[in-house]
Amino acid sequence: MTNDRGRKTLMTAHKHTIVEEYDGMVAFGLSREIDEKSLICYLQKFSDDDLMRVLAPRLSDEEINRISTLILELMRNHLSDREYHRLFLKDDDDNRSERMPQGCD
Repeated sequence: MTNDRGRKTLMTAHKHTIVEEYDGMVAFGLSREIDEKSLICYLQKFSDDDLMRVLAPRLSDEEINRISTLILELMRNHLSDREYHRLFLKDDDDNRSERMPQGCD
């Protein structure tokens, strides 16, 4: 299967297994460990296809811009270009010249 850019894609390239398997407490402010696990669960729940189909059309342009800017900023601050391609884009091609986007403004 290929995407609209002609790149090979796999139906299972993106995983959301932690939210399905985690049976611990989901809360913030109790410990760093629980905060990290809770964040993962929240983000995986937030990116659920059914939720996004309902929520995305209801977001304002400003809200979409704020969310995308925050996500890109976090990835720029905490991922190398190689990690961005491998983990976010699911692209293992070492011959690429494409760099991580600098912003959505």
